[in-house]
Amino acid sequence: MGFTEATPIQARAIPPGREGRDVIGQAHTGSGKTVAFGVPIVERSDPNGPAVQALVLCPTRELCVQVHDELTRLGAPRGIRSIAIFGGEAIKRQLDLLHTHPQVVVATPGRLLDHCNRGTISLAGVRIAVLDEADRMLDMGFAPDVERILRQCPTDRQTLLFSATVPDWVARLSSKYMRDPERITVSDTPEIASDIRQLYLQTSWADKVDALSRILDQPDLTMALIFTETKRNADMLEIQLRSRGYNPGLLHGDLSQKDRDRAMQQFKDAHTRSLIATNIAARGLDIDDISHVINFDVPLTPEDYLHRVGRTGRAGRKGVAVTLITPSEILRLRDVERMARTRIERASLDVDFPVVVDQAASA
Repeated sequence: MGFTEATPIQARAIPPGREGRDVIGQAHTGSGKTVAFGVPIVERSDPNGPAVQALVLCPTRELCVQVHDELTRLGAPRGIRSIAIFGGEAIKRQLDLLHTHPQVVVATPGRLLDHCNRGTISLAGVRIAVLDEADRMLDMGFAPDVERILRQCPTDRQTLLFSATVPDWVARLSSKYMRDPERITVSDTPEIASDIRQLYLQTSWADKVDALSRILDQPDLTMALIFTETKRNADMLEIQLRSRGYNPGLLHGDLSQKDRDRAMQQFKDAHTRSLIATNIAARGLDIDDISHVINFDVPLTPEDYLHRVGRTGRAGRKGVAVTLITPSEILRLRDVERMARTRIERASLDVDFPVVVDQAASA
């Protein structure tokens, strides 16, 4: 697969994972957590054994698909097959996939529980259970579903819990599911890559779309991920940008799975240069070429800021993170700065995002 050396979380989590030990792995976004649990899954699964030997639970459909794709690549040489099960997709297609007897199932909790209740999947043969982005999953209210699912798995299974942050209450909850887990912490605070330039731009609410347009026009912008706090703001911003001649993609939880998949694919294929998203895209979105992350709305928490900004500057590339704020939001930004232990520079439109003059048109 082209890997030459393990990342820190992989180097420390793969050995106990291969030995069958329970692991709580904490490492920042983009640090290679999927391979850290994927290698133990592939090596400890039997290609000739029963279906559903390993189960990976993810909070969102997008992350579910991404983890499935990675496990498919990892498992192919050993004949280990993975399928993805998530809401918003026809049950019939998923039943067809289950009939192929996959060794690994990657699922969102709600849809998996639906299959369990229908009797269309059995978790009796699960040897390894993984909670990916555990803090996010429990934050989103999935804790009861996760408990119901894990109660249907054998008690002597191996349990791996991976997350960017592991608050105490997640660790306490994990004690119910895990046996003497090895706790691996690569970074307490998700680190912002040194190649990411962090800026904030102060503007009035009425001028926010103008400021955003100026940023989108910059010649060094190749792909921009634009975050809003709410689905309504995302919908409104898409309409406003389209009225100005831009062609942004849109990604939020009220869209159909088909529309979400199309928006992601067009963004990945660079048919759209910008994607407007709510926090659903902040976790697990793994596209190396995002040059700019733009917070149209100030993130509500330092964790949200860190996960959003972590979408750029990946794989050693340079990136720019710009947060648009109104004067009343400066204190909120300072809180984010302090709690995330980072420094966000003030920018100006004229200096940092000058008007781009089309030389050909002016000639």
